[in-house]
Amino acid sequence: MSEAKTFTHTVRIYYEDTDFSGVVYHAAYLKFFERGRTEALRASGVHHSELLKREEPLAFAVRKMTTEWIAPAKIDDVLEVRTKFAGAKGARMYLDQEIWREETLIARAEVEAACMSLSGKPRRLPADVAASFSPAGRD
Repeated sequence: MSEAKTFTHTVRIYYEDTDFSGVVYHAAYLKFFERGRTEALRASGVHHSELLKREEPLAFAVRKMTTEWIAPAKIDDVLEVRTKFAGAKGARMYLDQEIWREETLIARAEVEAACMSLSGKPRRLPADVAASFSPAGRD
């Protein structure tokens, strides 16, 4: 991951996250990554509910995601989702994410998300939102 600020979110593995063997089902990681991104946005001062209240309501949608599963997680594990903003350009923002169990890297993802209107049209990231992702814009 880059040298940008890392945002962390803790996730406990429940039975519903696993397959019959007690190992986390691969699709569950997508939910964990989503929660990590949402909490990173919130910690940066960007709230989905506030984006929806703007003069032109805005939302984010994942456009592209590259994932790698490295080690299994199991029922009752406590995982840490680490999220870093890797950049923003136009309507897009880029994030690097990792999921760890103590010293073990479990999974990683590179994410490209698009800012869009509620009708699905791309919209440039508002300046205040883009600034919240840059190191100078947050603290």
